[in-house]
Amino acid sequence: MPRAYMFRTDKRPLIPLQELIDLKMIQCKRVVNEVLSTVDFVAPDDRVVFRTCEREQNRVVFQMGTSDAERALAVARLVENDVAGIDVNMGCPKEYSTKGGMGAALLSDPDKIEKILSTLVRGTRRPVTCKIRILPSLEDTLSLVKRIERTGIAAIAVHGRKREEQPQHPVSCEVIKAIADTLSIPVIANGGSHDHIQQYSDIEDFRQATAASSVMVARAAMWNPSIFLKEGLRPLEEVMQKYIRYAVQYDNHYTNTKYCLCQMLREQLESPQGRLLHAAQSSREICEAFGLGAFYEETTQELDAQRAKLSARTSEETGEPAEDTSGVIKMAVKFDRRAYPAQITPKMCLLEWCRREKLAQPVYETVQRPLDRLFSSIVTVAEQKYQSTLWDKSKKLAEQAAAIVCLRSQGLPEGRLGEESPSLHKRKREAPDQDPGGPRAQELAQPGELCKKPFVALGSSEESPLEGW
Repeated sequence: MPRAYMFRTDKRPLIPLQELIDLKMIQCKRVVNEVLSTVDFVAPDDRVVFRTCEREQNRVVFQMGTSDAERALAVARLVENDVAGIDVNMGCPKEYSTKGGMGAALLSDPDKIEKILSTLVRGTRRPVTCKIRILPSLEDTLSLVKRIERTGIAAIAVHGRKREEQPQHPVSCEVIKAIADTLSIPVIANGGSHDHIQQYSDIEDFRQATAASSVMVARAAMWNPSIFLKEGLRPLEEVMQKYIRYAVQYDNHYTNTKYCLCQMLREQLESPQGRLLHAAQSSREICEAFGLGAFYEETTQELDAQRAKLSARTSEETGEPAEDTSGVIKMAVKFDRRAYPAQITPKMCLLEWCRREKLAQPVYETVQRPLDRLFSSIVTVAEQKYQSTLWDKSKKLAEQAAAIVCLRSQGLPEGRLGEESPSLHKRKREAPDQDPGGPRAQELAQPGELCKKPFVALGSSEESPLEGW
């Protein structure tokens, strides 16, 4: 998802931030993910809405979209132990935000702004900030920011454009400067990516032009995060490879990874690599497009092994009997839809073989692991059980993997491209299983969950998030 960063005057580390809607967050449960060493905020539908880790704890400022003071406070209290600060986005001009009374819609309701910010300042232990856009007149803008300052917030970020203005409109450095000259709290200048910030030195130039305490960078940082390196921009290929590795290691959803990579490629989206990225429908395919297929396989196997180890340890600690798997033939396999023709699956091949051999049809027993919501299936054929040792994201994928184990154990064709069983074509083809979580499925981003222009940060950690460059 998009990230924004604050460049502090002391030039110490930069802090990422993303906006999330309070209505979504308030439904979430805080879960410690021991496999990834993260803290996950998980919605009732098991979707991870926000994920952070100990390394980010003193850096990340949680930015929310909200239109209600009590709801905002409930969310702040939910996340305050895992973040460095709480920010309210009052600058997002997108319809999904403003139609709910959030984002830039708040700029026309100063009473509500004051109530939300005052409630947060009184009710949370973390610093509270907000981000605004400028109003049509300088007088009205200064009147608003003075009122905001009186709520007791720690800092204010100012996007130097009006609500209706787009990135191609010039940013009003003089208005940000007037605000900085008026207020006693830190002012964070925003909106310079299009015209002002193309390299590291431009960040300080923009700060001086606005007389701000610090600078918030969003789009320029999305295009190439190495803009924060004094040594200069790193090659885009290097940056993307590093980003993809982090995305896989922290199980980032592929649609989010794909969006961020598209922002980095920009005008190169029509290149051969850009077209491969555009066509990718899974994290695996994204990795393959960038020559990281082996890394993906190795990392996912390591994560699966950690999940299995943790699950076994949990069973021992709780005194629950472990599942009796004696006599089960196991292999570490997964079902890859791309390796099979559109109308053929391993389950179909196994069923057809059982019919031909006059055996009872396969019986699948599938369980879901509470720890991470992954699935494993055991198939029984002729009183013998077969199972993949790798857990899958859906019940149907797990069943296909179990069928593969059985077929390979018997030395039977599983329907892969180039080895289809001729007998399958003698019957009317059955529709293949459609797995909504499979590599060809795409989870659409939920409107209103993320603002394309997220915010930045506070903090004083000495360790740089760009370490290793």
